[in-house]
Amino acid sequence: MPETNRQILEALRSSGQLNQAKYQQYQALADQDQGAFFAAVEADSDISSEALAQAKGRAWEIPYVNLEGKNIPLGILKILPQDLSANYQMLVFSQEGSVLNIGMVDPHNYKAVEAIEFLARKKNYRLRYFIISPDSFKLAYKNYESLREQVSQALDFAEEKFGPKAGEGEAATVLEEVVKTAPVSKIVSVILRHAIEGGASDIHIEPVGDKSRVRYRIDGILHTSIVLPIYVHAALVSRIKVLSNLKIDETRIPQDGRLRITTGGQDYDFRISTIPLVNQEKVEMRILESPEKAPSFEQLGFLGNQLKLMELNLTRPNGMFLVTGPTGSGKSTTLFAALFKLNQEGVNISTLEDPVEYYIKGVNQSQVKTEVGFTFATGLRALLRQDPNVIMVGEIRDGETSQLVIQAALTGHFVLSTLHTNDAAGAIPRLIDMGAEPFLLASTLNLIVAQRLVRKICPNCKAKSELPPEIREEIHTSLANLPPEVWYEGVKANQDLTVYKGSGCAQCGQTGYKGRLCISETLTVAEKMRDIIARGSPAEELKRELAVQKFININQDGWMKALLGMTTVEEILRVTKTEE
Repeated sequence: MPETNRQILEALRSSGQLNQAKYQQYQALADQDQGAFFAAVEADSDISSEALAQAKGRAWEIPYVNLEGKNIPLGILKILPQDLSANYQMLVFSQEGSVLNIGMVDPHNYKAVEAIEFLARKKNYRLRYFIISPDSFKLAYKNYESLREQVSQALDFAEEKFGPKAGEGEAATVLEEVVKTAPVSKIVSVILRHAIEGGASDIHIEPVGDKSRVRYRIDGILHTSIVLPIYVHAALVSRIKVLSNLKIDETRIPQDGRLRITTGGQDYDFRISTIPLVNQEKVEMRILESPEKAPSFEQLGFLGNQLKLMELNLTRPNGMFLVTGPTGSGKSTTLFAALFKLNQEGVNISTLEDPVEYYIKGVNQSQVKTEVGFTFATGLRALLRQDPNVIMVGEIRDGETSQLVIQAALTGHFVLSTLHTNDAAGAIPRLIDMGAEPFLLASTLNLIVAQRLVRKICPNCKAKSELPPEIREEIHTSLANLPPEVWYEGVKANQDLTVYKGSGCAQCGQTGYKGRLCISETLTVAEKMRDIIARGSPAEELKRELAVQKFININQDGWMKALLGMTTVEEILRVTKTEE
C-alpha cells in the first residue's frame, strides 16, 4: 500500500497540486500511516478533489470520471435506490446495453461493491467501476430530486388546507393538525437538508408580499433557494417551533430555541430565532455543525509569523487571548480551534457562551441566560470558584465583564474572549472606555487577533485574472511598507503580481468561490507594548512599536493571500473597504 500512496503523491505533484515542501511532508505519512495520509491530503484545501480522485484512480488502476455538468437521466440514476446511493456514495451515471457504469467515491469499500453486485445479479446487469470525487458525487446525487421537486407534492397538499379557497376559520382550525403531518414535515426537513448539503451557514424563511422566501447564506452571501406560496408560511414556522420546543401559539414576541438533526452520520445543531413582522413571523436558523475535530489555525487561513504568534501564546499559563472583529467574522471558530488545542486531560476548561455554538468533549460549557440573571458577569464569578485553568468568555460586552476578565487573568488563569472592534489596536482603547485600568490591562493582555472572512477561490475553476492598474499600485505600496522577511512563502516569487479568480463551475454553483478563510492581523503584547498601554496607548508610540514588531495589518495579509491565489482582490476590497 505505501507504494500506491507514493504514486498518488507523485501524480499530485506532477499535476501541480503539491509544492516540494508539501510533497516531502506527505511523503513521511504515505510510508507510515495510510489513514493519516489520506486524512491530510483530503483536508488540504490546495488540492482539488478532482485532482485527488484522478491521482487515486491512476495509482489504483481504476478509470476516473468527472460527473460535473453531466446530465444523468433520472431513470438511469434510479436503477440504484437513493438510500443505497447516499449510504455508499456511489451511483449509476450511464448504461450501455446491459452494462452499468458505476461511479464510486471509495472503490475499496467492499460492502458497497457487495450491495451493487447483489442488485446487478438480480437484474442481469454487468458492472464497470469508475472512481469519482466526493464533489462529483454530490453534484450528480442532486439529480435524484431537486429541492423544488421534493416540496411540490407537499405544496399540493398544503394548498388544499391553506390555499385561497380555504376559509380563514378552517385554515386556523387545521393549522396544528397539518403542522404534524408528513407533507409539512417533509418541506422543513428538505429545506434543512439542502442547506447542509449546500454548505449554508444560515437559513432565512421570510414573508415577502404574497410569497414565502427561503434564502441560504453560503460563504457569507445570501442566495434565494426557493420561493413558496404565502399560504404555507405559517405552517412552516409552526413546524419549526414544534421541533425547537417553542410556543406554537405565541406570535407576538420573539422566541429563541434550538434543534438537532443527524444527516450523513453527522450531527447538526440549529439555533432558531423567530421575530414577529407586520402580518407574519420570520424565522432565522443558524447551522451549528458539531465536528469531532476542530480545524487548525492554518486550515482557517492563518499563516507565517501570525500563525507562530498564536500558537506560541496558547502555551502561556495566564493572560488574555483576544479575538476581535464584526459579527460573522469567524471569531467563535477561531476560539473553537484554540480551545481544541488547549483541551487536555490535565487542564480544566470552562466556558460562558451565548449561544454555545460548538460542543467540545471534555470542556465545561455554560449557556448564558440573561432572563434569569445568568449573565457573563455573574457566570464568570461562579466559574472562578470552579478551579479552572482556562476560561473562555464568549464576548466582553460591558465594563463589569471586562474588569472580571482582567481579574481572572491577573489571578493566574488563561482567558480567551472576543470583542467587537475594527482592528487589533482598537481593542485597547475599547477596553479602557469600558472602565479597564490601563496598568492592569498592560499586565494581562498577551495577544490580540483581528480578523475578517473572505471567500476562497474554487480550486476547480481557478484561473489567472487581470489586475487593474490602480489596485496593482495599491498592493505594491502596501507591501512596500512591510519587511520582505515577513512575507509569506511564495509571495516573493510572484514578482509580476499575478492574481486569480474562479470562472464559475457546477462545483461552486457558478460563483467562482468555495469555502472561506481568515484574513487577519495579530498584535502581540511584549514589554515595550505593555509600557505603552500602561501610559494610555499614545497613538504615535503605538504605531512605532507596531513597525518594530514587523506588524502585518489586515490589508497586507489579504493582499498576500490574493497573490498566493487563495482569494480574490474583489473579496479583499469587499471586506476591508469600510476600514479605509
